Amino acid sequence: MKSLFNKITAFYRTIKSKIAFYPTFFALSGLLFALLMMYLERSGISDYLVEHAPLLVVNSGDTALTILSACITGLISMMVFSFSMVMVLLNQAASDYSPRLLPGLISDHRHQIILGIYISSILYCIFILFSIQPTGDKYQVPGFSVLLGILLTVISIYAFIYFIHNISETIQITNILEKIFLNAQKRLSFLLEQEKSMPRNFPVSDDWFEYRSKKSGYFQDFSRNDLLLFCKKNKTFLEVLPVKGTFVLKGLPVFRSKEKLSDEAVNGLLSNFHLSRKELVTSNYVLAFKQITEVIVKAMSPGINDPGTALNSIDYLSELIRLRMLKSDESFISDSGQDYVRVRSVTFEELLYQINASLRKYCSDDIVVVQKLAYMFLALKVQVAFDPFYHQVLKKEAEILLTEARTNLRNEADLDTLDILAKKLDLQG
Repeated sequence: MKSLFNKITAFYRTIKSKIAFYPTFFALSGLLFALLMMYLERSGISDYLVEHAPLLVVNSGDTALTILSACITGLISMMVFSFSMVMVLLNQAASDYSPRLLPGLISDHRHQIILGIYISSILYCIFILFSIQPTGDKYQVPGFSVLLGILLTVISIYAFIYFIHNISETIQITNILEKIFLNAQKRLSFLLEQEKSMPRNFPVSDDWFEYRSKKSGYFQDFSRNDLLLFCKKNKTFLEVLPVKGTFVLKGLPVFRSKEKLSDEAVNGLLSNFHLSRKELVTSNYVLAFKQITEVIVKAMSPGINDPGTALNSIDYLSELIRLRMLKSDESFISDSGQDYVRVRSVTFEELLYQINASLRKYCSDDIVVVQKLAYMFLALKVQVAFDPFYHQVLKKEAEILLTEARTNLRNEADLDTLDILAKKLDLQG
């Protein structure tokens, strides 16, 4: 039963980020609402309103047909234009910034909800249009339902106006960076809260039993509570081997257990691991560092040549690194002062090296960007860190960056600037 629940949860996570999730939900809602109104019309709701509120009812069959036809035509035109704008947004983000940003933009619920409003309104109007049946030389007019179709069309028009406003802001790189930053900040804050009063008494796991993955995918997340309950029930300890965000190939070790487990227990435990074909910042904060780094690299490419975007991105990157400095390189799942599960994560040294390796390759020939990165290291070296070793890592990466910049810059003024930056970094060391 628990395995089925985990599968349903994983399926929900997968489809929720699809661009068709909310439109499908709204489409079904519009269809059911149309069927409900058709039932109420047969129950005499329009006749009742004709007697008590005649202004709310459309009596003419020809007028009702014309209004609904115009509403359907207009709604389809708005929907096509909106879908086209979404495709333009995705294409521009992929070409100007980074293709890795697409999952976050596609999963924007506001765009999906607006498209869903269009589709639900169209389906409602179509089914109400079909319900207008001729009776002799007249039509049986669902007057109140026609009025609701008009109101839904008006709502769709306002949704379209909001859509134009929202999409014009969404395409701006500052808003994209802010969204990435806020998602990563939320995830890091959650992990920092869990690390408070961490007991750190986990046993050595080198000789434990290893169990392998039965499918491939990006390791996104796992159910922490279920893993904790599993350890208590089976009187064992676990170590999660892959780092979040890495691609786990079928047959590779996924976790270790101190005690040997049955096949049934292993299958139940593997169902708690969420493997996906794409990466999301909300479940893996390291992806935010990758995305922002890729935006900087793309902005500094000759085809884009936008150092201003690179400078803004470095500010967001600096704040995320500051938050990461407060976190330990290891994570545990604990209860009542006892560690039950150890979770591997990207170390601060490895994370900073991956970031700096890309930046120094593509940005070291621009003195303005190098200066901005140097001041980033200078500011980070005076920040509070979980481990004093983090400050040594910062100094090391800053020295590598300045060394790389010296090999690419030839202007004497630029070299003098590098000397000044090197002295400042040494003074802070």
